[in-house]
Amino acid sequence: MRIAVDVMGGDHGCGVVVDGARQALRSNPAITTLYLVGQQADIKASLGQGAAVDSRIEVVHASEVLTMDDKPVVALRRKKDASVVRAVELLKNGQAEALVSPGNTGGVVTASTIKLRRLAGIDRPAILAVIPAPENDFVLVDAGANVECRPDHLAQFAVMGSVYSREVLGYARPRVGLLSVGTEDVKGNDLTQETFKLCKQLPINFIGNIEGHDLFDNGVDVVVCDGFVGNIVLKTCESLATSIFKWLRKELTKTPKRQLGALLAKGAFRTMKQRVDPETHGGAPCWVSTAT
Repeated sequence: MRIAVDVMGGDHGCGVVVDGARQALRSNPAITTLYLVGQQADIKASLGQGAAVDSRIEVVHASEVLTMDDKPVVALRRKKDASVVRAVELLKNGQAEALVSPGNTGGVVTASTIKLRRLAGIDRPAILAVIPAPENDFVLVDAGANVECRPDHLAQFAVMGSVYSREVLGYARPRVGLLSVGTEDVKGNDLTQETFKLCKQLPINFIGNIEGHDLFDNGVDVVVCDGFVGNIVLKTCESLATSIFKWLRKELTKTPKRQLGALLAKGAFRTMKQRVDPETHGGAPCWVSTAT
């Protein structure tokens, strides 16, 4: 497995990404080559002068960085030597088989779409997020790539989400639901009503409309919506998970009796926190295209 890593543009600097790359190499012997793409001086400083460097690491220099504040389409026209562009080119040339980036999400989507083109039959790229639930992990698609969609776009997202859920998460017959304001067929706006009709004709296990309260009761494996709604759902879930544990910590430390109970249940709380921590599930696959 050959992976290109865009080490620039993240919130915490190049060093954090390089450290993560090293951990990946230690934990996964299937990685044969790891391309660290970015400003060479910064990467080498993070690797450490004179330190033993894994032979599977290759540094690919890129002189420019696409920042979080850059508007992707405009910035990519100006910054043709941006690290994300060089990383995508490794995919296009067949040198790498996957790309990881902590940088500008729009930049990754735009660079991939321009350089690699879309999969046959796919009109729009989509961001897919895997969200943990008490009994199952479910897929949310689109999680933010497209704020405005047509019904056929959402139908394509339903197919992509079903394929990912089956092939990666291992669900034999993923249940695909369309996020709406009611479960009845006639509920929703024009977008969801037309999408409903299209999804019923697809060769997937479409279970119809679902509501927000259906997400965490093991009733659906793939949640389909446009990127505007999906991004709100994603960030609300992340914020709620973080806030609940802060709230619990505050309440459990109010009295000695509660503190004792919290100590006895410490293992359970730790397991729950690891299960729902947004940092654990922070990465999101982007279904854009395929290298040829």
